[in-house]
Amino acid sequence: MYRADQHSYVLYPDRDLPGFLRKNCLSAEQVQGSALIARLVEQGDRSLITRDEEGVYHFNGTFRNARDIKRALAELGQREAYAGLVDAKADVILELFEAVFEHHSFTGRSGTFFAYEGLGSIYWHMVSKLLLAVQETFVRATEQGQPRPIAQALAEVYYDVRQGLGFNKPPDVYGAFPTDPYSHTPAGQGAKQPGMTGMVKEEVLTRLVEMGVCVEHGALSFKPVLLRAREFTERATPFTYIDVGGREQTIHLPAGALAYTFCQVPVVVLSSEEERIEVAFTNGRSEQVAGNALDAEVSRHIFSRDGHVQRLTVYTKAAL
Repeated sequence: MYRADQHSYVLYPDRDLPGFLRKNCLSAEQVQGSALIARLVEQGDRSLITRDEEGVYHFNGTFRNARDIKRALAELGQREAYAGLVDAKADVILELFEAVFEHHSFTGRSGTFFAYEGLGSIYWHMVSKLLLAVQETFVRATEQGQPRPIAQALAEVYYDVRQGLGFNKPPDVYGAFPTDPYSHTPAGQGAKQPGMTGMVKEEVLTRLVEMGVCVEHGALSFKPVLLRAREFTERATPFTYIDVGGREQTIHLPAGALAYTFCQVPVVVLSSEEERIEVAFTNGRSEQVAGNALDAEVSRHIFSRDGHVQRLTVYTKAAL
């Protein structure tokens, strides 16, 4: 369900929850015809149920679940004044208890709280799962050769969901530092409960696919089917990273490039109509690979971070 103020989605809409004084209340009509309840009230016995000054009936306030009801009924059944009534009405009392409290429909805090992952609240891990699900649907559509308009529409939905995540917002809208992960955003409030929430996992997974990083059968390949042209630099810029030896290194990127590291090996992506990969080794040797996939041996050196591969330059074009 869409929440316009955060351009994102909630699990459960707001709803009117009964206040404390409206809970555990039974009307005279609900208990009408119950000889057991009538006898208990007449005798002033409050072990199971009681009636207040306004004629409203209430179950014993110490009861937590149906087991407590059964226990109270069993104790009453041992008393001569109630034995026959308990045998006849035990199931009716249990049904009445369920009708009042509806334990079968209880969903935990999500259905009764107005914060955390509850009513009217955005649960950011859920939104990141939605992001991943849309991305997986997009990738599946492209792999199945679905018509381009379908893939394009899925890509637009994907980036629309992403637009609602914190780092795309100013602090006054997000309610916190935008790049920090938070658990949830209640209705009418800013982001709450900071920490390394589950959404971080989905963020890593989706970003790898955006960059086109793919590992299949032990080999690294680059399929940037979600890569947008806006990701490439508009002007020359330095890219600083930490190599596998723990040393700070800088690569000067030209305009029309982007860079990231994978297993601490820098990957420089250059916009090109031709798909190929240039592998630079630390011994000064280089290798040109046609297409978008490395072989298993070179990939293994990268995965093991043994310093054998110094840099990858991937020539590809933005898909979007």
